[in-house]
Amino acid sequence: MELAYYSDYAVRLVNTEEPARNKDSLTSVEAVRELFGEASQMARRATDSDVTRFRSVRTRLRAVFTAADEGEHTQAVDLLNSLLLEFPVSPQISGHDFLDDEGHPRWHMHLADHPSNATAGFAAIAAMGLAFHLTEFGADRLGLCQAPPCRNAYLDTSTNRSRRYCSDRCATRANVAAYRARKRLEAERTDETGLTAENSQESTTPADR
Repeated sequence: MELAYYSDYAVRLVNTEEPARNKDSLTSVEAVRELFGEASQMARRATDSDVTRFRSVRTRLRAVFTAADEGEHTQAVDLLNSLLLEFPVSPQISGHDFLDDEGHPRWHMHLADHPSNATAGFAAIAAMGLAFHLTEFGADRLGLCQAPPCRNAYLDTSTNRSRRYCSDRCATRANVAAYRARKRLEAERTDETGLTAENSQESTTPADR
């Protein structure tokens, strides 16, 4: 498994909450286990206590995305470093999942999942994955959706650093809203122009006509 893959763990956890909509899907141990995926050993170690612990890590990860989105890159790094210190990882070389054409392992870095509890394991993986993404692509590649009230986290992998929305759905919604706003503004300007012309005609004296 490539280390860059792990950055998605952070995104998935952050996006279990939509603060502006007052929505939170992280309400049960089953929801915690779903974040790992069905094949994870750590998921089976999750307990009810991990729900509260996961929410705490989620708050801290969202703060990383918020700082990066606001251009506070040093703060984002500091916040991420604090997570890395608290939740260290155990990297290992692995080849059990991928074989080349001759049947030989394709060696790659893997993060071992043997921490004290499910939260520690997930937080370590999420923080390390996010750290690799940030150092590889830059802190400005961590963003929050600009389509209100969404504010979901995303990782910008576009070639020109142009991503502003978490999904095509939000991008479409934002574009439609912007289009309607422009149309309203044009209509208001037309009404104002028409009223101005009408008032100008009414103020003209008979002699002038």
